[in-house]
Amino acid sequence: MDQKEEDIGSLTMVLERFTEYRLPRAERMLDRVNAGERLTDIDLNWLKRINAEGRYNRDLIRRNPEYHELATRMVDLYSQIMEKALENEQALRKD
Repeated sequence: MDQKEEDIGSLTMVLERFTEYRLPRAERMLDRVNAGERLTDIDLNWLKRINAEGRYNRDLIRRNPEYHELATRMVDLYSQIMEKALENEQALRKD
């Protein structure tokens, strides 16, 4: 199997997982932090795992530039969650 065929299989799996599980969970998490809630330890562990998988998939994305924008948007979504969660933590510490 050549690299392009392997990439197609890997990209299919990554996109399916993102669409079916990761995006809905991330959107719910963003809604919660936008409502002022804190992230749970489970949320933080999930985000750490997503970050590690992102590093693992970096070469896959580099080889397939048509997915650069989507990858950037995914990273932006996770960054929004973390930034808002940090704001919430800082606000709670001031109280």
